[in-house]
Amino acid sequence: MSDRTMARQVLLFIWFVSLSSALGQVSYSIPEEMAKGSLVGNIAQDLGLDLKRLKSGKARIYTGDSSEYIELNKERGVLLIKERIDREALCGQTTPCALHLQIILDNPMELFRVTVEITDINDNSPVFKRDERRFEISESAIVGSKFMLEKAMDADIGANDLQSYFLQPTDHFNLKLHGQSDGSKKVEMILQKPLDREKQENMSLILTAIDGGEPPKSGTVQIHVTVLDINDNAPVFTKPIYKAIITENSQSGTPLITVSASDSDKGTNGDVSYLIANSDGVSDIFHIDENGLVTLVGKTDFETSKHYQIDIEAVDNGGLSDSSKIMVDVIDINDNAPVITVMSKSNAIPEDSPQSTVTAIVNVNDPDSDSNGQVHCSVNENIPFTIKSTTNGFYSIVTDSDLDRERETEYNISVTCADEGVPSLSSSVTLSLQISDVNDNAPVFDKSSYEASVQENNAPGLSIFTVRARDADFKQNARVSYILEDSSVNGVPVSSLVSVSADSGVIHAVRSFDYEQIKDFQFRVKAQDGGSPPLSSNVSVKIMIQDQNDNAPQVLYPVQSGASVVAEIVPRSADVGYLVTKVVAVDVDSGQNAWLSYKLQKATDRALFEVGLQNGEIRTVRQVTDKDAVKQRLTVVVEDNGQPSRSATVNVNVAVADSFPEVLSEFTDFTHDKDYNDNLTFYLVLGLAVVSFLFIVSIIAILSVKCYRWRRERMFYKSGANLPVIPYYPPLYADVGGTGTLQHVYNYEVCRTTDSRKSDLKYGRPCSESIISLDSSGTQTLTHAQRERLNFDDCEDQQKPPSADWRFTQNQRPGPSGAAATPEVAVGTGPWPNPPTEAEQLQALMAAANEVSEATNTLGPGTMGLSTRYSPQFTLQHVPDYRQNVYIPGSTATLTSNQQQPQQALPPPQAAIAAAAAQSEPPKAAQTPASKKKSTKKEKK
Repeated sequence: MSDRTMARQVLLFIWFVSLSSALGQVSYSIPEEMAKGSLVGNIAQDLGLDLKRLKSGKARIYTGDSSEYIELNKERGVLLIKERIDREALCGQTTPCALHLQIILDNPMELFRVTVEITDINDNSPVFKRDERRFEISESAIVGSKFMLEKAMDADIGANDLQSYFLQPTDHFNLKLHGQSDGSKKVEMILQKPLDREKQENMSLILTAIDGGEPPKSGTVQIHVTVLDINDNAPVFTKPIYKAIITENSQSGTPLITVSASDSDKGTNGDVSYLIANSDGVSDIFHIDENGLVTLVGKTDFETSKHYQIDIEAVDNGGLSDSSKIMVDVIDINDNAPVITVMSKSNAIPEDSPQSTVTAIVNVNDPDSDSNGQVHCSVNENIPFTIKSTTNGFYSIVTDSDLDRERETEYNISVTCADEGVPSLSSSVTLSLQISDVNDNAPVFDKSSYEASVQENNAPGLSIFTVRARDADFKQNARVSYILEDSSVNGVPVSSLVSVSADSGVIHAVRSFDYEQIKDFQFRVKAQDGGSPPLSSNVSVKIMIQDQNDNAPQVLYPVQSGASVVAEIVPRSADVGYLVTKVVAVDVDSGQNAWLSYKLQKATDRALFEVGLQNGEIRTVRQVTDKDAVKQRLTVVVEDNGQPSRSATVNVNVAVADSFPEVLSEFTDFTHDKDYNDNLTFYLVLGLAVVSFLFIVSIIAILSVKCYRWRRERMFYKSGANLPVIPYYPPLYADVGGTGTLQHVYNYEVCRTTDSRKSDLKYGRPCSESIISLDSSGTQTLTHAQRERLNFDDCEDQQKPPSADWRFTQNQRPGPSGAAATPEVAVGTGPWPNPPTEAEQLQALMAAANEVSEATNTLGPGTMGLSTRYSPQFTLQHVPDYRQNVYIPGSTATLTSNQQQPQQALPPPQAAIAAAAAQSEPPKAAQTPASKKKSTKKEKK
């Protein structure tokens, strides 16, 4: 680069910097191809920034693309060349060529734009595409003939671009340049002197292209010119028509025939070249060389063309020519497999199609000739189909056995056709055939029977489990619906217990189950498909109810009575382990939920008594002393083993005394608290008022309904059959809540037909009902006469009052001998006839205790083990006579005075001590002097 050019670039650089500062940005101009690390400019100085600001602001360059030609040196505050810059690679012919940078500073944020212009240097020479160019020019060419030359290309721009061309030597040719719209120049070589082959047959010229750089660069291309002789004789073939044969599918390069043509000229004008003049693609199949040998270069196909005509031409170097043709016959071989064409086919056929049903028609064609075109067809084995020939080239595929979609839903029928050629060729086609379904399979359940369990106290609508049946058919024929078959469980329709979802087979509980009422039940579910006609199957389902701890223990003994006090007597001489009594309880639940445990919750003296954890026996823990209170009150908790557990409490009154009068005198004061009595009186009065009000309202309502119905019946009978019968049906509700062991009560609505007055059903009703017979299962409207007759029958069917035969007569009771039984005493409700002595009272208590023990041993299986509630060592020595009113709740056993004679069930209990305490004036025994003293002391107290 000259000093003058460098000076101009420096001045241009200074001008750019000053202009950029005025515009608020910095611009630099640098030449291309600068070395790596060369200085571009002092950016800190040009932007007026301190070097510390560049460091503290974390100055960085953002280019916007991946190329980074410029880097920032923050230590010096300058821009340096990071990578070598080639303007031609970066911008091509685009001017000006510039790099746009942004310098970013933080704290505070600032953005400066920097533009770096890349100037061109003359680093590229003009280049021709080819190194040499050849021309063959006849010596008969006229002066002024033009020959187009190749243009040179220069990657530089501006003054460094291509400027001019030179041609040397210029004896016969010179150059002519034509400017074009894109700025380039068209180069032509002009013949300015006639050519003479005899003087100069070959010429060599050099074309030079020069650019405008300093120093200029150039590029050259070699031009070779050959002068051709003038041709005045044309070649001549030896035959006007040539014949040849070839086998189809011969290999490429197979020679076919050799042709010949001669030229009377000498030298190059006598040299003859051969070519194929066909324009129909024959030249792609055959080739002729310079010696006239015709060879096969493509493929011959007898089916495509049986004959070929090759037009050949002989041409000398002067362009003169002669023509001829070759007739080629193609010999056929077995090179074509049969062609199978599906004319028509069925995509699907029903599985119950009869034999010989046509599923497809195909056409088979073999383009070969003679035996090579004879075809035989077959189908694959082990399928219920065969192929039959119908007409020439047409075949039918038919069924030859029964179809079953469940065994095979789809068949791929392979049709194979082979010809009789040697070797034989074959082809095949595969036809896909769907077998459509017919309803020939009934649903099949997954199991032969089902068992499931559900917890009792379930919510109605609970999903218990799912039955599932599968149908081997398809679509609608395989759509299974589930139906609950009609049956009954203990006289109750199974539909009132469970329901089945028709679509999913989910079995739901219609009601809440109670394990204590029903432990399991069976029913049948029918699965029916959606075919026409439908097919079905059924399965047995067993539902087992699982017990829950939904019942609290029930205390059977001691019996609790709110109107009286029952006490167990413990003598003061009782030793450690003395059996006071036994708490007997049952739990109607089963299994673990019925395992009971007994605990002492409260006691007047905890150190005196204990309760057996498993058997509920109350025993003394220590020796009874005179200091122990006569009245002892124990609270026993009976708890089951369920989760969560349930419990019941019972209060046991124990009297620590040696004599009955002492116990009686103590327990006459064992009354309820005054607050309790006041509350009880208030609730009794309130209950009486409510009952009276409801009774009056009920009487008024009944009378109103009877009057209305009487008037309506009178109108009905007067009108006869001319008026339509519109029976009146009052609303019915069957409230059975609280009668079972369920935690919840559920009401169910039952609907009947409107013509229920014609029903033959008979309903039981209480005798007191005089208007309409009601039942939870339906209604019935009766005439007046029918109602009277029904009421009369019902009254006759009422249960007779229970017999009192089980009660003991006065003669059977212990007491003074010879005492006569009065009518009041005979029924067991009156007082003793004569005041008994204390010895007679003790004798009566012992006899009653023994009879109670014997009666307990006679209890049946339903007593839940009550026969063992007393140990052999346990005797009630001081218990009053309560044989006539002993009652054990929950037991089906009877108490008898004679073991050979069964008696009726006992009435509700009331202990003898409670009866004695309830009397206003208890009977007084004949007092001895000692008893008079004790009575005087107690009365004073």
